[in-house]
Amino acid sequence: MAAGGAGLPKRLATLLSGLLECGAFCGIIFGWASLVYVLKELGYFQELCLPAASPGPNLTLLPDCSGQDEQFSLVFTIGSFMNNFMTFPMGYIFDRFGTTVARLIAISLYTTGTLLVAFSTPVSAVLLFPAMSLLSVGGILLILTNMQVGNLFGKYRSIIITLYNGAFDSSSAVFLIIKVLYERGLSLRAMFLFMAGCSAWHLLRTLFLMPRRRIPYPLPPAYDYGLRCERRSRSYRTYEEKRPPGDGGPEDAPLEPGPEPPAPRGPKGDPDGASFGACVRSGLFAWHVVWLSAMQLRHYLFIGTLNPLLDHLAHGDADLVSTYTNAFAFAQLCGVLCAPWNGLILDRHKRGKAPRAHGAAGALADLRASVLSLAVTVTQCLLFSVCAAVPVLPVQYATFALQVLSRSFLYGGNAAFLAIAFPPQHFGKLYGLAMALSALVALLQYPCFALVRGPLQGNPFYVNVGLIAVVLLALGSPLAVARECRWRARELGAAAGTPLAAPRPGAPG
Repeated sequence: MAAGGAGLPKRLATLLSGLLECGAFCGIIFGWASLVYVLKELGYFQELCLPAASPGPNLTLLPDCSGQDEQFSLVFTIGSFMNNFMTFPMGYIFDRFGTTVARLIAISLYTTGTLLVAFSTPVSAVLLFPAMSLLSVGGILLILTNMQVGNLFGKYRSIIITLYNGAFDSSSAVFLIIKVLYERGLSLRAMFLFMAGCSAWHLLRTLFLMPRRRIPYPLPPAYDYGLRCERRSRSYRTYEEKRPPGDGGPEDAPLEPGPEPPAPRGPKGDPDGASFGACVRSGLFAWHVVWLSAMQLRHYLFIGTLNPLLDHLAHGDADLVSTYTNAFAFAQLCGVLCAPWNGLILDRHKRGKAPRAHGAAGALADLRASVLSLAVTVTQCLLFSVCAAVPVLPVQYATFALQVLSRSFLYGGNAAFLAIAFPPQHFGKLYGLAMALSALVALLQYPCFALVRGPLQGNPFYVNVGLIAVVLLALGSPLAVARECRWRARELGAAAGTPLAAPRPGAPG
């Protein structure tokens, strides 16, 4: 890693504080099942519960709360949709205005969301809709600004980025903490007011431990950042002066640059294959959106309907529902441990004593490595979907474990693949567009839930089986990438006049 003005203690403080920020704030909406338990206890949307006759021997009256469950599902559907769909405009804001402006917007959105929850009541339960959306958008913008921290650590950069994505997954356990503290007597309002107060910490971190614009990669000499570094160091100015005219420089480099791969094939051999439009029209991108959308829909529907699913399998036993809800939330904590495993799969060809390929050959090796990562992620999601379809309560422990493993692979693999498969100058736009398109598909979770609560009378078995078929579509992505690898290998082999089975002897490692 290039030497920089920011010393190791400062870089470690940035790393660890960013890990805490991602793990405690960015993805809390995905712990929705735990918060729903608390909101039901407080009587949110209680008016939608209707008395219904039970087929029991004494014909006792039990409430039919399908309308309440449907309303909670709608809150999560809109919140999770905003989490993905707004990645595109939020990414543009980050690229256009820099870290400080983006983080100030994120902090404002996040604080407003926590205050709306804090001051909501069962009478004003409708406030949950804007609150969850604001928490989602603020959280995704915070993690976007944090992923650049990997640029401070050179060869450990990809590991740090996947670690941050794992922390984002683990943050869903925050709502479990809120549930446990609520059961110990703490009020929901006090806990969300505390979370709103944490915005002061976010602000201090923005000023002292984050750059005003972006962290460049690779780092120029004597690079520093933070409030006390308003003027760039002399060595950084020299670096800027030596930069070729028209070059955007390292600050304009995308988050995950690498050796520029051969351009994705445009339609009918379009020579402008490196353009953003050609990337979007390519088969690789189309199949990747299918890969992301199919598995994300499966995950979102599971999270959004977990509480009524457990209630159905536990036959209304509140203690059992609470126990399994806690188990699910505890499983989410393992996301930060699972995410880097995908990075090890993607980087497996870079380890060992063999010389590393560079340029187009290196990009091809990276793309080949991504085939296994994509296929493993689909396999995990299929196993998770099969377990979720089994209407036996103890089997859900295996479902929870497979769900957190699959989800941690899904989002880290999404960012890594887009960085590997396409020209680096389009990474931000392609990442935001993929997330936005997958958000549109994720809206199908609400009609799926309505189908379960209505015609299927609360039994999700047939919807779960249908989702297994949907997840199978994601296998098209690794097959498409394998085909693309063969094509690129032929093209490069023809250009070099030799096969690309191994890097040139004596190539720099």
